[in-house]
Amino acid sequence: MPNRKPITIALLALLLAACASTPATRIDKNPAAFAQLTPEQQEKVRAGQIGIGFDTSATRLALGEPDRILQKTTAAGETEIWQYVDVYTYPTGPCYGAFFRYGLPSYCFAGYYGAPVQETKERMRVSFEAGKVVSIEKEK
Repeated sequence: MPNRKPITIALLALLLAACASTPATRIDKNPAAFAQLTPEQQEKVRAGQIGIGFDTSATRLALGEPDRILQKTTAAGETEIWQYVDVYTYPTGPCYGAFFRYGLPSYCFAGYYGAPVQETKERMRVSFEAGKVVSIEKEK
């Protein structure tokens, strides 16, 4: 029987690549929105960056769809906040016998693998007022 593992891996890699959203693929899908940007904005969008004054359309072209959208209401008015996050999943185990983690007793049995731990880390936060970027927050 022929080994189909390399073919399967290649097909999975192709499928994942087809699902990837990059500034170039987003520009190809919406050339009209890209054409409306200034040359300086177009350069930033191609690099996956944004700036103060960008509208929501330009921000989507550069960064993609936000992972979360928040609405902030203050005495000064309404602010829409787009969050872009990364999710990390860490396995727990294998562990054998009793052990201590973070100063608290934890127990597991030989062969037991605990549930994976998931951590969400905010990569970027973009605030809009009247449809324009007014602040960009990201880790240095």
